[in-house]
Amino acid sequence: MSQKADGYVLAIDEGTTNAKAIAVTADGRVKAKASRPLTIETPHPGWVEQDGGLLWQATLSVIREVIAGMDGVTPLALAISNQRETAIGWDRSTGQPLAPAITWQCTRSAPFCEQLKKDGLEEIIRLTTGLPIAPLFSGSKMNWILANTGDGFTRAANGGICLSTIDGWLLWNLTGGHSFFCDLSNAARTQLLNLKTQAWDETMLSRFGIPAVALPQIRPSSGFFGETSGLDGVSDGIPILSMIGDSHAALFGHGCGKPGLIKTTYGTGSSVMGPIFHVDTIVPDVATTVAWHDGENAVYALEGNIAHTGDAVAWMLDATGQHAATNEELQTIPASVESTLGVYFVPALTGLGAPYWRPEARAAIVGMSRGTGRAHLVRAALESIAYQIRDVIEVMKAHPDFQLETLMVDGGPTRNDWLMQFQADLLQTPVARSDTAELSAIGAAALAWRSFSRLSLADVRHMLPQHEYFQPAPDKKEQMVENYAGWKKAVSGVIGG
Repeated sequence: MSQKADGYVLAIDEGTTNAKAIAVTADGRVKAKASRPLTIETPHPGWVEQDGGLLWQATLSVIREVIAGMDGVTPLALAISNQRETAIGWDRSTGQPLAPAITWQCTRSAPFCEQLKKDGLEEIIRLTTGLPIAPLFSGSKMNWILANTGDGFTRAANGGICLSTIDGWLLWNLTGGHSFFCDLSNAARTQLLNLKTQAWDETMLSRFGIPAVALPQIRPSSGFFGETSGLDGVSDGIPILSMIGDSHAALFGHGCGKPGLIKTTYGTGSSVMGPIFHVDTIVPDVATTVAWHDGENAVYALEGNIAHTGDAVAWMLDATGQHAATNEELQTIPASVESTLGVYFVPALTGLGAPYWRPEARAAIVGMSRGTGRAHLVRAALESIAYQIRDVIEVMKAHPDFQLETLMVDGGPTRNDWLMQFQADLLQTPVARSDTAELSAIGAAALAWRSFSRLSLADVRHMLPQHEYFQPAPDKKEQMVENYAGWKKAVSGVIGG
């Protein structure tokens, strides 16, 4: 294919709280954008789910809006960035979801995961998939879907049920049911992928009770996945040229996996991810995963997933009657007090993820006194984001390939200058903030442009956005050591360690 100077890639970013889409030109400029809010349901304690049909309708809506914003010009290609680990099942003949999508935050499959541990499977699962046993990952969610669908396992084994992460669900709908694929980065988050063979692992499929015929075929993150078909308001025949998990897309968008650049995406939860070169060294309590496959090579990464970061602040604002606080207020509120007065908020609202993996843990506010006020509590919630990210980075340092020169950050909470400076001071490492709120979508678009125009990685880097830097204050180092020790004590109180 030849590059068209006036063309654009339409990149979808289907997240947990919003479905977004942007138009990205060949020089990396965002020319149009659209967003739709998404609803999250919590029908039982620890359960978090979303309506798969509404996810699709919101996605189609933002696609149409972006095309309209580009004067109706048809995009050269589509790219998909998606919330990861969320699992969905649907009837292969009707395309209708079997049940709500089980999101990455949901812990309903914790009993199944505990049984896997009791069966002594933790080591083989980690060695095969790079992932610790936890309800975060998709495999146990898929098992729950089949177990709670009439004749689910039999129907799946007979080819009547499709199971996938959200990239596969969106692709199925975009192509009118003609394409059933997922990309390698999303497959790596299921606990069903063999990291070394980059294929579904027969032993894992057996252990999780998932028939291979129910799963999508795995493809590189950059390449041809299918074409649009039968969509009102969208032309047939638009190629889908990239699919990638949103955190992986953000890492790609920060610098295409350059060593020393560690990425943290701040959102409802957070993902800390750093590129590595070898998958033979396993670091306990963080995941080894596929970052992406660019059509030529696979890049691996260490990753720690944190369930409640931005969500923790939202909860605290609600609890303290400040749910309408603006981003500006979220910078002035913590700065209005010199410290938290020893208060720590451990936001285990549905358990703790990396590096603790304690789904049974529950949130706690510790250290309160008569002088504790709303500002101290909000500051404690914001500080909890930075502490949890440091927790993951401290564990990652055990891997021989791991380097931390700069923490590259993106996502809504990074708009908070106070938080970014606190993060830099806590780590005593520069923090580089992307100047775009659409980094995951841009990363996916860059992979699609790489496929469309046969771009080199050097060419792709020219498309990527610039960063704003927060330098650590050396005079804060001693105080940060003391603060972090207090945080670790608070966490130990929650998990009983």
